[in-house]
Amino acid sequence: MKLKDKVAIVTGAGGGYGEGIARYFAEEGARVVVADIRGDAAQKVAGDIGAAAVACTADVTSSESTKAMVQTALDAFGRLDILVNNAGTTHKNQSMLTVDEATFDKVYAVNVKSLYHAAVHGVPALEKAGGGVIINIASTAGVRPRPGLTWYNGSKGAAIAITRSMAVELADRGIRVCGINPVMGETGLTDQFLPGDDTPETRAKVIAGIPLGRLSRPLDIAKACGFLASDEAEFITGVLLEVDGGRCI
Repeated sequence: MKLKDKVAIVTGAGGGYGEGIARYFAEEGARVVVADIRGDAAQKVAGDIGAAAVACTADVTSSESTKAMVQTALDAFGRLDILVNNAGTTHKNQSMLTVDEATFDKVYAVNVKSLYHAAVHGVPALEKAGGGVIINIASTAGVRPRPGLTWYNGSKGAAIAITRSMAVELADRGIRVCGINPVMGETGLTDQFLPGDDTPETRAKVIAGIPLGRLSRPLDIAKACGFLASDEAEFITGVLLEVDGGRCI
């Protein structure tokens, strides 16, 4: 088990990629804080995982909530080794000029400001443990943007730049920082990313641009995170791994 005895926090773990990551980490021997703004969803996932997981209701846009999330890991398991910043949101695929300001602010608070809060409260805990790993879930949208998602694309571009900068700044503290760039996946946000209604025809247009011929799945992302969080990747930092079926080629 590649993550045996490691303690991890996974945000947005009440469903989608985050749930897949939390479940896979537990299967690989980690103890996991299942964090989500939807407390009931976090409780369900943690309950399914069992004794290796605890649930935490967390709003990643809030400093105090993020601080409490980190404290949950310390109280439950005594340390923190891995922090996965997976929680994210988007605006509906549309003209960049019709996205209202409140939606823009929410996208940047969840996708970008959350990384600041996680660093402020998570890095000291990782340092105390002697080092660790931060994994930021960015997106192929920050590498090869699709029309209609301009402000979301920008937030993920910021996440990519932040990941690389954090990797350089935290290296001498024994903290590796990496990211994952998933292609569009089968999650609760899929209908928001699609250029139109969620129909087989619309999905087929998106899949046509993915050489391996399908959308990403939570387990695809989870396995990539598992590798980057493990000792197998001990000399890897600042990497943004594209889990995209070839979309960015």
